[in-house]
Amino acid sequence: MPRKANTEPRTPPPQLVGAPHEGRARAVIDAVLPHVDAGRFAVKCIAGEPFEVTAHVFTDGHDAVRAVLRWHAEAGDAQDVEMRPLGNDEWRAAFTPPVPGRYGYTVVAWVDRFQSWRGEMKRRQGEADIRLAMRIGADLLDDAASRAAGEDREHLSEAARQWRWHATDEAVEVQAIQAIALDEAIAARALRYPDRRLQTVWPQTLPLVADRLRARFSAWYELFPRSAGTQPGVHGRLTDVVARLPYLAEMGFDVLYLPPIHPIGRERRKGRNNAEVAEPGDVGSPWAIGASEGGHKAVHPELGTAADLADLVTRAAEYGIEIALDIAFQCAPDHPYVNEHREWFRWRPDGTVQYAENPPKKYQDIYPFEFETSDWPALWQELRSVFDFWIALGVRVFRVDNPHTKPFAFWEWAIAQIKAQHPDVIFLSEAFTRPKVMHRLAKLGFTQSYTYFTWRQTGEELRAYFTELAEGPGRHYFRPNAWPNTPDIFHEQFHHQGRPVFALRVVLAALLCPSYGLYGPAYELLENRPRSPGSEEYLDSEKYQLRHWGETWTVDRPDSVAGLIARLNRLRRTHVALQSMDRLRFHDTDNPQLLVWSRQAREGEDTLVMVLNLDPQYVQSGWVTLDLGALGLPTDAPYELHDALTEQRFTWQGPHNFVILDPSVTPAHALVVQRPGAAAAGMPPALSDQNVVEP
Repeated sequence: MPRKANTEPRTPPPQLVGAPHEGRARAVIDAVLPHVDAGRFAVKCIAGEPFEVTAHVFTDGHDAVRAVLRWHAEAGDAQDVEMRPLGNDEWRAAFTPPVPGRYGYTVVAWVDRFQSWRGEMKRRQGEADIRLAMRIGADLLDDAASRAAGEDREHLSEAARQWRWHATDEAVEVQAIQAIALDEAIAARALRYPDRRLQTVWPQTLPLVADRLRARFSAWYELFPRSAGTQPGVHGRLTDVVARLPYLAEMGFDVLYLPPIHPIGRERRKGRNNAEVAEPGDVGSPWAIGASEGGHKAVHPELGTAADLADLVTRAAEYGIEIALDIAFQCAPDHPYVNEHREWFRWRPDGTVQYAENPPKKYQDIYPFEFETSDWPALWQELRSVFDFWIALGVRVFRVDNPHTKPFAFWEWAIAQIKAQHPDVIFLSEAFTRPKVMHRLAKLGFTQSYTYFTWRQTGEELRAYFTELAEGPGRHYFRPNAWPNTPDIFHEQFHHQGRPVFALRVVLAALLCPSYGLYGPAYELLENRPRSPGSEEYLDSEKYQLRHWGETWTVDRPDSVAGLIARLNRLRRTHVALQSMDRLRFHDTDNPQLLVWSRQAREGEDTLVMVLNLDPQYVQSGWVTLDLGALGLPTDAPYELHDALTEQRFTWQGPHNFVILDPSVTPAHALVVQRPGAAAAGMPPALSDQNVVEP
């Protein structure tokens, strides 16, 4: 008796605790790199430059896998870029963010049936196996054709028909069948339309912030506008700064940073050299912000007006210079906020506000904000509006004073809000504090960060620190900005020293770091008097008084290193290798007073070798040992080097070469490697063996 058909509904499969949503998806994505804290914060890159992503992708067994890098602008459609295998289950692809803004990226992978079939077809032996495999391939072509359109659909369908005919036609030799099956043109067409129904998607879209190039590569100059006047004792104005722009442009700076330009408080005003009590006529510290004339959205009347600032921004742009403003969220006791928003400050039982302190420093003329106020949303909005005010006047670069003394949550919110509307804005974090705090601020969105460069003196210290900056995990989000001096930091190395120490430290800053800055004209005019022995304060500091630097600022002054700075900045603009931290490498020397490092562009064509004498007093010499393999230089033939600082030309051979540097003449060699066939027109002849001793 025939069995009765079972018409009972089929029992659904049991729920498998811990099983994936689609258990048939066999591709594994084990890692996607780079990321910052597993995607909690954004990786940083530069718009217009390729951004590389790697992934670890594999599957069980021997099937072939494929992967794509999927990326999108914050409000744009997703695009896929095919990833290429590098070996050891590592895959790589790149995409180029076209404009500054926020982006997202992830990786998608799948087991590719057609690619797996091709691998098997190559290994097939025996007529029956090959003919059967050809029929399977024809089915896969039909499958791909079902996802294709137009000419591709027709080509794939026709190829499937012919493959079936070849598989069954005994007149066609199996070797010919195998060759037809492995045709590269057909494979390329079929691989355009993979079956991705069982694909694996990395579960997180990783964030990416693309900035403009100046976010990574910039040369900053700090200038007090009130000391920019042409007459001693007369308060300078923003219009006087306009007259200084040709000098700054000749030196090659592209960011002019102005300390706070707001009205300065009169209550508890500091006197000269940080005296607690001001004398009549003392101008006070620009960081004591706010008076009866206004606060953070006002210009000090003696400096000019908001219109003067807007004009300065426009005039500076004609020289390729951007104006950076200092944002210091703190108030003088007579700032309008103190009376209008008493809830934004912490009042003590005696009716006073505790002034700011950074032991051992005391700032009696400054009140900090109380960020734990119950009115914190209004405080946050008001502080964010300070940026908006100056952005409306054309400012796109801000140096933020002591951000580590304000809540991290505020900065994450404020920077995200501002950059959502103005993705070209740059924020420099002035936080000389503990490493993890500095890195957290960079993760939260600060574009650049001050560094410990000032306090790294020996070759060993410099090698370790800059290797960490170039190769450590912070390389994906922490963009360093190296300053040899600031109005607050006048290191003891400069005290009562002459030109050589100023020369060697600016060479280090400019050629080790893609972004650097200095406070001038104090720096280039070799200001070397501390307020007291061991102090990091300048004597007669511009922070508390007017200074007169002469009526004419010129690059060719004999008492200045401005000419050297101009050469350094020209070198930096000319060579792409100096515009990022990529491929920074230190090399060995037998003299610890010599520091040797190289910089290369990603493509390896632009290569420079720097040799610097760390001793500002004595001639130093020694043998340098270059890693020729890393530099792509010959081991058995001479190579030419052009010193961009002295316009000399050298011939070296092999890894070991002798160098001698007199700090009274030049602190360093900045040697541009001349590749074979590179133009050398106009270059001086190579120096004799008395200058370069070969092994």
